[in-house]
Amino acid sequence: MNHWLSQQLNKWLIHIMDLSLLYYGAQWLAGLIAFVTIWGWLPLDNWWVRGVEFPRIQIMVLGIIAWIGMLVFWSDWQLGQWLLFVALSLTLAFQIRMVLPYTKLWKKEVQSAKSKSDGQDHQLKIMVSNVLTPNDEMQKLVDLVKQRQPDILITLESDKKWEQALHQIEPDYPYTVKVPLDNLYGMHLYSKLELIDPEIKYLMIDDIPSIHTQLRLQSGRVIWLYCLHPMPPSPTEADKSTTRDAELLMVGKHIKEKNQTAILAGDLNDVAWSKTTRRFQRISGLLDPRIGRHFINTFHVSYPFLRWALDHIFHSACFTVVDIQRMPSVGSDHFPVMTTLQYEPEETRRQEGNAPTAQAEDIQETENKIEEGKKEGKKVSDEHREEQRSFG
Repeated sequence: MNHWLSQQLNKWLIHIMDLSLLYYGAQWLAGLIAFVTIWGWLPLDNWWVRGVEFPRIQIMVLGIIAWIGMLVFWSDWQLGQWLLFVALSLTLAFQIRMVLPYTKLWKKEVQSAKSKSDGQDHQLKIMVSNVLTPNDEMQKLVDLVKQRQPDILITLESDKKWEQALHQIEPDYPYTVKVPLDNLYGMHLYSKLELIDPEIKYLMIDDIPSIHTQLRLQSGRVIWLYCLHPMPPSPTEADKSTTRDAELLMVGKHIKEKNQTAILAGDLNDVAWSKTTRRFQRISGLLDPRIGRHFINTFHVSYPFLRWALDHIFHSACFTVVDIQRMPSVGSDHFPVMTTLQYEPEETRRQEGNAPTAQAEDIQETENKIEEGKKEGKKVSDEHREEQRSFG
């Protein structure tokens, strides 16, 4: 009898301890979610602030778990738990608001393409692939390109080794721009369509290129194409997001001022819901085809729970969407993504109303950020030259 009582007491104590762990664990997680969200609101460009903009999906999921976990024990709440729950609810609502536009629950920013008898003549397939410089599985991308036949292929982090491997596709891609670099910022552009006066520019940092070119569509219409891969804010690369933000805003401002019909694509080392990318949309007037559809989480291939969208495409309102999807892995830490657009100028006026509008604050902040980016870019360029001299 005493042994039975002892067993029951042990079970009861273990149950109490489990409940206690759940009770305090839910509060700890709630506090963490609230803190991280508020931390991301700090008006700083440092990587340890801007970095929390990336995992909004993950923060949202953990926040929902914490919210439900706290509700389970609502009868035991004191004033502190009530205040924590309010803070969690507000910050969780913010995270959901940031993520929700990239689901089918939101209105599409870009409408689906209409079926046309000559639709193929008005369509444009663009594949973006950050290949990861050390990746030796070049044939995977070659085979994917041959299978899917994009009109435009943009590779990022591609060096001489990748350039040589991609010689196989050049018979189908007579127009090319090649910037092989071994600093993780090499870039190649392969096109079936005529490229007009392509330029390689170094907008912020002397060894980080971007490609700016005009592109003649099959219909004969000439548009602009911008291929970008700015430096990310991280402890191993840029201490701040300043040059990345400035490069994106500079191109967006240029597109708007020149009233260009344009497509911007690449690995922007930023997420669509960041304050910079949203400001870029307001400044440029370009549309995001993912809004109202689904996430296109391209990074990181090896960690499904830790994925977010780093590879982007934005375009003018004269394009509609035929398809946008993530491609199979090619051995990189990024999945390729392919977007098929259709040129429908008759839809321009309707879709322009979906574009976010720039406010006076956006215009002023863009000017400030570009100036800050130029100063920071000069500093980073000098650091890179010093590193090269020391290793040379």
